Amino acid sequence: MGGGRRWPLKLLVKGTSSPVRLAVGIAVAGLAWNASPRPAVAADSSFSSSREKINSAVDGVIRSSRAIYTIAFVVVDYKYSLRSLPPGSSDYRMKVSEVALLFPSLAPLWCLLQILMLVHLRSAKRLLKLCEANKGFYVKAGQFVSSLRQVPKEYTSILSSLQDQAIPCHFKDIEDVIASNLGKDLSEIFLAFDEQPIAAASIAQVHHGLLKNNQEVAVKVQYPGLEQKMKIDITTMAILSKSVSRIFPDYRFDRIIEEFERTMALELDFIQEAKNSERAARYFRNNKIVRIPGVFWDLTTSQVLTMQFCSGHKVDDVEFMRDSNINPREVAKSLMDIFAQMIFVHGFVHGDPHPGNILVSREGRTGFSIVLLDHGIYRELDERFRMDYCDLWKALILLDSKKIQLLGEKFGVGKYSKYFPVIFTGRTMESKSALGTQLSNEEKRLLKQELRSLKMDDISAFMECLPSDFFPILRTDGLLRSILGKLGAPRHVRLLAYAKYALYGLETHENLDHGLTASSVLCAFRANMSYFWLRILLEFLTLVSQIEDARRSLANKLKRILHKVVKFFYQSSLFLV
Repeated sequence: MGGGRRWPLKLLVKGTSSPVRLAVGIAVAGLAWNASPRPAVAADSSFSSSREKINSAVDGVIRSSRAIYTIAFVVVDYKYSLRSLPPGSSDYRMKVSEVALLFPSLAPLWCLLQILMLVHLRSAKRLLKLCEANKGFYVKAGQFVSSLRQVPKEYTSILSSLQDQAIPCHFKDIEDVIASNLGKDLSEIFLAFDEQPIAAASIAQVHHGLLKNNQEVAVKVQYPGLEQKMKIDITTMAILSKSVSRIFPDYRFDRIIEEFERTMALELDFIQEAKNSERAARYFRNNKIVRIPGVFWDLTTSQVLTMQFCSGHKVDDVEFMRDSNINPREVAKSLMDIFAQMIFVHGFVHGDPHPGNILVSREGRTGFSIVLLDHGIYRELDERFRMDYCDLWKALILLDSKKIQLLGEKFGVGKYSKYFPVIFTGRTMESKSALGTQLSNEEKRLLKQELRSLKMDDISAFMECLPSDFFPILRTDGLLRSILGKLGAPRHVRLLAYAKYALYGLETHENLDHGLTASSVLCAFRANMSYFWLRILLEFLTLVSQIEDARRSLANKLKRILHKVVKFFYQSSLFLV
């Protein structure tokens, strides 16, 4: 296909049905994207390459057709099922959900709400089937969507099943990828190599191996032909997102598609993943809890990554922790410290912290260590954004409304900045409740009343105005919240970790940027006094939370003792009778 004759796209797709025609166009566009000029090669190699591209095009047509038909059904379902809803019905449905149970005469409106939930559920199930059928990047896209907090819960709950779903590739294909990348057969490199993978994901799988020097390694191998598939799949997703946006103007997915494409391009480059891994290890070299596998550079390429083998259990395996006398709440606290340090101090953030990428191991001074895996997706935050984000959290802790408004202007969200406290801390700007505590009933009522005025285009406008660095942070934060919930950690664990490292991030900047002039020394003194008082506040909140934890622990122990005493007397009475 390099310098040969190119057939017009119109001729290739003439006579086929509209969706298939579009699918063929997408596949050919993906191939054309990859058909940049290359040096001449041997005839057999050229034939093999052409055959692979033809197979890729056919596969692309099938996958794209599936996606087009599925999305078409979803769009029609929404349009048809919700045709009777009045304009601006987003806030109308919120009112319906509150009054329908109190006023039976409004039952038809309650039915409309149920219809909306059913459409969400049906659509989520259709998308799940699409992801399962197309595999690869569609599974990654489904995982990506399931971690977003901005989508309906029906989508997150249904698509979350994709997190643990992957079908391993045939070992012969894996063996071929290793041999072609490392230039040697497996027997020349390894004493032993397990054919059964220890982990399988949508774009790669990991095998356990033993090097000639008896060093245990984990070998991550990329599935063949992924680069071409990605180009076709991303093209399909981009075209479909633009089509859906035309039908539903309030729903704009361009930013999500762009972010997904960027993360996938990073994840396909194992050289970059190895560099990310080593950089993260340097940042945490003095942290005795964090373990990051070392890289074997002589056995690493863009498609094969060989790392030190680290054992452990998933971070949400609470049963393992209890059996090992590891406190899940201590694990949660350490995990939040690690990621808060990444965000606020390093400005270098692991973008995919789902349980499969974080292990807990029985070792270390504290009785456990946290192993960070899969360093393919990292986001290096803009330094100005990192500082502003530190400032935002400082303002959120103090509920400094003027500072939050000012930072909202800098972030480009203007009037929507008043929702930052709700999004990040669960408090409103006028809240009187302490950090980490629930809103009062009155505060909840006022917040619901205010949220009724928001429409879908308000939410879309808010998301579009946010700096791009916000998106990986929100996604990472969503995944961390899910893990904390499974570990049974209270809300203040996350909030205190973010608050503490936001201060550390500001202090580090102050110490580096200020010279020894009189004005800079005065600025440093004022800043340090501010940090001093803020830390007193944080320590007080930490003490309050520890007292609350101790109270709960004591109450649970007393309940268990009381239960045993009652059980003893009951059994004794039966024996006496």
